[in-house]
Amino acid sequence: MDNNNGYDNIKDVSWENVESDKAKIKFINSKRRSNMIRLGKVFCFILVAAISGGVSGAYMSSKKEATKIYTPNNQVVVESHESTGKTNSQNTSQNSITEVAEAVSPAVVGISNKAEDYFGVQDLGSGSGIIIDSNGYIVTNYHVIQGADKVMVKLSSGKILDASVAGVDEKSDLAVIKVNAKNLPIVKLGDSSKVKVGDIAIAIGNSLGGEFPGSVTAGIISALNRKIEYNGVIYKVIQTDAAMNPGNSGGPLCNIQGDVIGINSLKLGTDSNIEGMSFAITINEAKNIIKSLMSNGKVSRPDLGIGGESVISQDNKIQGIYVQQVEKNSGASAAGIKPTDILIELDGKKVKSISDVEIILEGYKVGEKIQSKIWRDGKVIETEITLSEIK
Repeated sequence: MDNNNGYDNIKDVSWENVESDKAKIKFINSKRRSNMIRLGKVFCFILVAAISGGVSGAYMSSKKEATKIYTPNNQVVVESHESTGKTNSQNTSQNSITEVAEAVSPAVVGISNKAEDYFGVQDLGSGSGIIIDSNGYIVTNYHVIQGADKVMVKLSSGKILDASVAGVDEKSDLAVIKVNAKNLPIVKLGDSSKVKVGDIAIAIGNSLGGEFPGSVTAGIISALNRKIEYNGVIYKVIQTDAAMNPGNSGGPLCNIQGDVIGINSLKLGTDSNIEGMSFAITINEAKNIIKSLMSNGKVSRPDLGIGGESVISQDNKIQGIYVQQVEKNSGASAAGIKPTDILIELDGKKVKSISDVEIILEGYKVGEKIQSKIWRDGKVIETEITLSEIK
C-alpha cells in the first residue's frame, strides 16, 4: 500500500510538473509568436504605404507637370512631356517671350521721316526698322521713308543717327537704309516656310512712334499666305493677332526662338470694330529683295510690257486681259502684241487679271522667254514674249 501510495504520489507530482512546464512553454511560445505577427503586420503596412505613396506621388507629379499651362498675352499653351518626364524642347512660357524680347530688341530701331519746307523741317511720320548688318544696314517699309528729305534713326541705346537710303522697292513695300556705324547688334533671319498656324508670334517696334519705343506684343500666327491688295499691289503676308499700331511698320515679327519670320507692314482697316488682324511680309519673300536693295539699290523684275483690265464676253467664251497699252521697246511690243488684243493665256495657264500675270511671272527672270496666247479679231494667236524689266 505504501509502495503504491508512494508511486501514486510520485506520479501525481511528476504529471503536475510536466503539465505545469508544458503550460509555461505554451504560454511563452504563444506570446512570442503573437509579437512577431504584430511586428510583421506593422512592417507590411509601412511597406505598402510607402510604395503606394511613392507611386501616387510620382503619378501626381508627372500629371501636374504634363498639364502645366502658361498664358502669355491670354494665349493658353500646354507644355508637353516625353515618357521620361522631360519637357519638350519648344519652351513657350512667358520667360521665352522675355528672352526673345531681350535678344531682338537691341537690333530694332525707330525711324523718323522728315521733310523740309518753307517752315523748316517737318515730321512726315515714323516707323520701325531692323538692323540686318552690323555695318549699319537697316530694313524697313518703303512707306515709312516715302517722300523723306531726311531720315533719322534712333538706336535702342538712345543714340540718334542720320541715315541714307540704300534702295527702295515700292512694289514689295520694302526699303533698306544705312547709318554710319559699326559693330551694331543684328537679328537672325528665320525661315517663314516652317511657320505654322497656331505658332507663337512676337512683334517688336515703336508703337505710336517715339512715345512707346521698343513695345513688345505677343499672339499667334492666325493664317499663312494671305493675299492682301494694297494700293493696287498684291502682297503675300502672314496674318497674326499680335497687337500692332502705327509705328510698328518695319519692325520684326519673330517666332519663339527669336528668329525674324516677317516684317510688319500692314494693319487691316481703320474700322475700330476690327481687332486682332495684323500682317507681315514673309521673310523668305523679303530676303532676295533685301539683298538686291543692298547690292544694286533696286529690284529687277520681269514684265510683259502691257497695261489693261479684265474682260469677259457675253457668252463667257472669251475671258482674259484687254490690252489698253503696250510699252515701247518692251517684250510685248517686240512680239507684235497690240492694243485691243486680249491676252487669254500665259505659260500654258489661263489669265483673268493682271494679278494672275504677276503670279506667273514670279517664276521667271528678266530676259527669259514665255509662251502666250492672244485673241484678235475672232482668232487665237500664239506668240513668244521675251520678258523685259519693269521700269
